[in-house]
Amino acid sequence: MIYSPVVPDAPIDQGDLVEDFVVVLVRSLVPGPTGVPVDFDTRRIVVLTQTCDLANDKTAVVNVAEVQDAQFFVETGILKPADIKGSLRSGRIWGLYFLPADPALGLPEMIVDFRRLHTVKLDLLRSLCVAGKRPGRVQPLYREHLAKHFADTFSRIGLPRPYETL
Repeated sequence: MIYSPVVPDAPIDQGDLVEDFVVVLVRSLVPGPTGVPVDFDTRRIVVLTQTCDLANDKTAVVNVAEVQDAQFFVETGILKPADIKGSLRSGRIWGLYFLPADPALGLPEMIVDFRRLHTVKLDLLRSLCVAGKRPGRVQPLYREHLAKHFADTFSRIGLPRPYETL
């Protein structure tokens, strides 16, 4: 399987899926009479920070990406079902990564959105894990594939225009 279950007090690892991560949604940058208007919501996230940095206490913060159910992308018109079955699963859609379902862990088909990144303090992430909000972990090789796709997303070089051909 691509995932393994994780006990609540296990160390945090790259590829950990965590539920109920709170995100702040800023509605306006113009302060109103009560301050800047914001909303809060919860998301599923996946840990992107390298396992070696987490295991060797080289960081106090963790980089994570939001993970949505694949059905959300279909319902909102962002992707068609054929895109998910074809281009997305084969890694040809920039900024998105497909994760398959795992009924045993209660995980639907999911899409990691590398365009929605967050940095969270390690101790806050640990508190979610200890509270039982970590349903599973992406296993090695799949985890490295996820990390490579993340790196490729942000290491690409965009040209101002295509090469001219003769």
